[in-house]
Amino acid sequence: MKRKGCSIIFLNNKMQILLFLRDNIPDIPYPNMWDIPGGHVEKDETPKQCIVREMKEEMDLDIQGFAEFKIVEFVDRIEYVFWKRENLDISKIKLTEGQCLKWFTEDDIRNTHLACGFNEVALDFFREKK
Repeated sequence: MKRKGCSIIFLNNKMQILLFLRDNIPDIPYPNMWDIPGGHVEKDETPKQCIVREMKEEMDLDIQGFAEFKIVEFVDRIEYVFWKRENLDISKIKLTEGQCLKWFTEDDIRNTHLACGFNEVALDFFREKK
């Protein structure tokens, strides 16, 4: 059985999505690459509970009112992707994982190789949310 992951796309009023730059540690998957925030679903946890926990742990955000965007089957996992329209002030978010946060446009996504196979997910999101 494939492991489960969950992620969340935050969309601001400028039609940009929030990504974080993964830590530059050689022994982690996808070091120093841009990624959609999220994590692994733990035993006895739903994907919704997971994304709430991950955002609290990684960004100290208490999120609610988010919606499911899609479930994507990758070679290595099943990813539950959520989304929320939120104009976060990234200068005030204290990351506990990753190097920094940045808002990305659709063009930025097209010109950046994202971690974990997320380019297709992000581009699908822009197509569907326009």
